[in-house]
Amino acid sequence: MLKIHILGIAGTFMGGVAALARELGHEVEGSDQAVYPPMSTQLEQLGIALKQGYQPQHIAADCDQIVVGNALSRGNAAVEQVLDDGRSYTSGAQWLSENLLPGRDTLAVAGTHGKTTTTTILTYLLQAAGREPGFLIGGVAEDFGVSARVGSGREFVVEADEYDTAFFDKRSKFVHYRPLVAILNNLEYDHADIFPDVAAIQRQFHHLVRTVPRRGRLIVNGEDRHLAEVLAMGCWTPVETFGLDAGFNWTARLIEEDGSAFTVIHDGVEIGAVRWPLLGRHNVMNALAALATAHAVGVEVASVLPALAQFRSVKRRLEVIGQAQGVTVYDDFAHHPTAIATTLAGLRAKVGAARIVVAMEPRSNSMRLGAHAEALAPSLDLADTVVFLHRPELAWDATKVVSALRGEGIAVPDADALIAVLRERARNGDHVVFMSNGGFDGAPRRFLAALQQP
Repeated sequence: MLKIHILGIAGTFMGGVAALARELGHEVEGSDQAVYPPMSTQLEQLGIALKQGYQPQHIAADCDQIVVGNALSRGNAAVEQVLDDGRSYTSGAQWLSENLLPGRDTLAVAGTHGKTTTTTILTYLLQAAGREPGFLIGGVAEDFGVSARVGSGREFVVEADEYDTAFFDKRSKFVHYRPLVAILNNLEYDHADIFPDVAAIQRQFHHLVRTVPRRGRLIVNGEDRHLAEVLAMGCWTPVETFGLDAGFNWTARLIEEDGSAFTVIHDGVEIGAVRWPLLGRHNVMNALAALATAHAVGVEVASVLPALAQFRSVKRRLEVIGQAQGVTVYDDFAHHPTAIATTLAGLRAKVGAARIVVAMEPRSNSMRLGAHAEALAPSLDLADTVVFLHRPELAWDATKVVSALRGEGIAVPDADALIAVLRERARNGDHVVFMSNGGFDGAPRRFLAALQQP
């Protein structure tokens, strides 16, 4: 048993690494700059001690290994001390590849959007088939109650991120995993802080494709031209395509326009119907990718389709956190224009003409750098009102986005002002969606609590 300190432990990926290390019997501690639910809750429930801030003294002198998250750079006080002291350190992705994946069939889920949901669906399907998979999901899966577990089965399902690995390893995390089956869900420009253009991201996806063996499978979104260009760089593995257009290996026919019911078709043959709680065309695509992957490792798809009726997805994926005064409040992780648009399309198809109010925090590195500024207003077309959190440190002018919105747009400087504006505007029958990939200063639950006040 080792004593391990995880730097960046409250991140969704590193929190999962912490859970796995603890399950393997290691003593785990960690530190982070920003600690918020759901990962902080999971760590507390696992009894893992975490400290606020990256202070060298937070790392115990008797730690055997330090696992460094990719949010930390040179110049960070804790990193500098680890290097000066000559201590043993590794990355989260490397730790996973060395401690969990050897001897397993790794199933990797890659893509700009939908990784967390698709990873969760695939894990759920394998569980329904009795496979007892291990997994690491970039969020807390409602059906499992945790974001990661070792699992006793042969398969290990991992959310395979294209973001870089660590300050000392600038490759994408997913090149460490050497999967038997890889899902390529979609590919768009993102992570403007590390990738100059789409071609740079495609090159990393090509590196992932290079690691998948001939006996494995690539499950590829057939509608995505950027992925077609990746495969054109070289492909040595059988490919199965999925999409909602005819001509793909895996496709679906919508029974309900909002995506809550659809028929699954494999190579032109109807397999069965799915009726489930999720919404949107994008989630139907996520389901097809997961079903194709389950099929690739020998699961009889028809036998597990009924299980999706009870699927509960992941926290913060259009998660209903409560209702008060006739207002339904959602917490959602969407932070890229495409994800914002598809999430709102699914909700609009469900709620019809009811008002949708979006509270938006542009928090991701790409958002803060303004890489998505032009696409942001069009992505919010289906919202009736958008309250935009324009923090002083935002490097671009949010008023241009607000003025370009189809519906009402308001910019506010902090979360308190945002909650106050929402309280003024929210009315019976509204659907209020908080969108951020961070803690949002607890705004979703603070707003719900405000509504619940008499």
